[in-house]
Amino acid sequence: MPLQIDMTPDGRFRAPPPAPISGKIMRVALLVAVVATAGTLAALAFWLALTLIPIAIGAGLVAYGVIRYRMWKASVSLRRPGGPVRRA
Repeated sequence: MPLQIDMTPDGRFRAPPPAPISGKIMRVALLVAVVATAGTLAALAFWLALTLIPIAIGAGLVAYGVIRYRMWKASVSLRRPGGPVRRA
């Protein structure tokens, strides 16, 4: 394919033809679709994070209860006259 330069007789380059209206509409539709997808993914991530908060709080409370129970049990076994119970 030979190189073609679109130039006026006085030496200036011609401006490219304007983009068709369908191309502009397509760009806007693509931009709206990308923004909507990003918004949907952000909302889904936010919902998942909010759903996991009560589960994390519950797990923390259970862990706190287990630690307190083991500390109590250790202190009770140390207060016995024979000292801590050793099991084989």
